[in-house]
Amino acid sequence: MSFFSRKLGIDLGTANTLVFVPGKGIVLNEPSVVAVSEQDNKILAIGFEAKDMIGKTPENIITYCPMKDGVIADYRVTEAMLRYFINKAMGKWSLWKPDVMVSVPAGVTSTERRAVVEAAIRAGAKNAYVVKEPILAAIGAGIPIYESRGHMVVDIGGGTTDVAVISLGGIVASTSVKCAGNKIDAAIADYIKKTFNLAIGDRTAEEVKIKIGAAVPLGEELSVTIRGRDFIQGLPRSAKVSTNEIVKATDSELRQIIKAIKDVLQETPPELASDIMEHGIIMTGGSSLLRNLPDLVYRRTGVKAMLADDALFCVAKGTGLALEHLDVYKKTVLSKK
Repeated sequence: MSFFSRKLGIDLGTANTLVFVPGKGIVLNEPSVVAVSEQDNKILAIGFEAKDMIGKTPENIITYCPMKDGVIADYRVTEAMLRYFINKAMGKWSLWKPDVMVSVPAGVTSTERRAVVEAAIRAGAKNAYVVKEPILAAIGAGIPIYESRGHMVVDIGGGTTDVAVISLGGIVASTSVKCAGNKIDAAIADYIKKTFNLAIGDRTAEEVKIKIGAAVPLGEELSVTIRGRDFIQGLPRSAKVSTNEIVKATDSELRQIIKAIKDVLQETPPELASDIMEHGIIMTGGSSLLRNLPDLVYRRTGVKAMLADDALFCVAKGTGLALEHLDVYKKTVLSKK
């Protein structure tokens, strides 16, 4: 057992949690969802099993996401969820407590950071480090963060969009807005309710976004048939929805994301701004996979944007790399506890 790396990187997201083991890669990618029975307050399922229950549970079972907007909303449940993920990644019989690195949004307060550290240690970690997501996303995207060159990272997850300009291993300007994948899903559900008088669940809204969603209108539209409950008759019904309708529906959410990018660009020192103009913006996180999103960023800011390789896994890969080379990243990791 001794050869096994006793280090885990955890990308603790609002929508999904990923666990990275140095030398092995991503060993776990599960939804950040927990199902709890109300009567005895017992945790019934975590991860995929719990996500399957969303919208389908009887009254006495509640499924919820203990992470709200990228930070811990329910401490007890988050701790149980972390314990489950750590045990699953380490194997049941592991005698060693791992060093754990957890990602947090850029705008997180020191109290919220402490909550993450405490939850990780109570869940079985020996040491817990917390690092801001944009830094980890940059490391995972292969950006040399210690250069004296400005790099802009836009990490769009489920609960938060983190925008940061990184130079010499630190964040020079950043913002974190609570508008990302989940808000886009909600906007789609809202639009379908208003336009078609049809109630759909969060999961259906997410599917619509993935199948046909886009950030700018497409010449050749995609369409999908959605099924839901008719508001007036209360009976199941289906309707057809196409890409450009979804583009309209999610416009104000995408505007907020673009505004966050613009705000950070306005705060960026001119020398770094010229680096960003030259090298472009790197986009990471699951929600940055929305069709043509880099194109929208370019249209609204005039700066070219590129999707990082494995955009969904950048933060998780970053935690792993930072742990493997802790000596190199020590000052970034341990700064501003």
